[in-house]
Amino acid sequence: MPEPLLTPRAGLPELIVTNSAFEAALTELQNGTGPIAVDAERASGYKYSQRAYLIQIFRRGGGLHLIDPIAVDSPELWQRMDSLFKECEWIIHASTQDLPCLRELGIYPEHLFDTELGGRIAGCERVGLGPLSESLLELQLAKEHSAVDWSIRPLKQEWLTYAALDVDVLIDLRDAVESLLREKKKLHWAQADFAQILKNPPNPPRIDPWRKTSGIHKIKDRMTLAIVRSLWTARDEFARSVDIAAGRIFNDEALMEIAVKRPTKIEDFLKIVHRRSRATNPPTTEWFALLQSTLELPLEELPALRVPSVGLPPVKLWKERNPLGHARLSHARAAVLTLAHELELPAENLVSPEVIRQLVWRTPPTEGLSEYIKTTMAAHGARPWQISELLPHLLQPLLETEPLVIVVEESPDATEE
Repeated sequence: MPEPLLTPRAGLPELIVTNSAFEAALTELQNGTGPIAVDAERASGYKYSQRAYLIQIFRRGGGLHLIDPIAVDSPELWQRMDSLFKECEWIIHASTQDLPCLRELGIYPEHLFDTELGGRIAGCERVGLGPLSESLLELQLAKEHSAVDWSIRPLKQEWLTYAALDVDVLIDLRDAVESLLREKKKLHWAQADFAQILKNPPNPPRIDPWRKTSGIHKIKDRMTLAIVRSLWTARDEFARSVDIAAGRIFNDEALMEIAVKRPTKIEDFLKIVHRRSRATNPPTTEWFALLQSTLELPLEELPALRVPSVGLPPVKLWKERNPLGHARLSHARAAVLTLAHELELPAENLVSPEVIRQLVWRTPPTEGLSEYIKTTMAAHGARPWQISELLPHLLQPLLETEPLVIVVEESPDATEE
């Protein structure tokens, strides 16, 4: 049975809320050795921004430190931390979640070990920090405070204990994951993926993000779409200005109800908004006026029901639009799934589904098929190890002209209707 770890093994440190205390922590960290374990707590679901509201840092011989980045407001100190430990390996669990808010503070790791991704590649079935600590370290971490609002001040002691545990075990976990990766001869795969995470550029802004509103697929007329666009944009601007998660201003269900019902009285409008709002004094009068003005838009200013797709069409359309591509895709997907099972890692970590779609959409050359596979996969972001492992398994699928038929056998006790 895993041993419960209820408090940090060296005790809970005092929360750092001054620049001078942070300077002292940096000195202590310099006296340590080895990699830096770091974690960040955001207020996702509560705040519009993805800034960090708590930073946890641990280094062997350098202590465990909890830093309030709202109170420690010196950009120079955060940049100093970045420069002091530039050559260190930074250990982060699920790094793609925390790297943006660390970079916002001025911290740009150049050497990364992601324990979550490493666990995936090693073939661990459950890779959350808690389950991974249980399976590899036989330690059970308390996780009951994972969804709290970290923007609240003062931070509660039990929250700080929970947060401290996340980095208290992280270096031990990193060593255990590395050992498992070495044992399975996958360490160089993980290292290549860690390096790629640091190279990846930020995600570009979404085009027409309002089109991702929950339930929008049910809308069949342009005026209703226009209302969704207007109110979504107004809600987003207000949410950003007050730094509250947009869904707490009023959720997508309320937005869709307004767009469909189009209330003509402000009382009816307010009932819908206030029933699903957690914000204080949102500008509902202005939003009701916005609804009325949107209803007066001329036809040419209404958004199109459908926008031209960027990139390849959805897979569900391939059978009709590109039958040969559909056939190649069915065989390639099966090959990826089979190899992923043999290598004991998730298929999406063996190769991105988008890489396979790009590879099979066009008719491959009759000569130089291996080189075509290598160059196409590399052009769409596949790592050398992924290409090397998959190449011999994708040669035949790219030559197929009929889709793979999967036969589903009935269970022995199946009965006729």
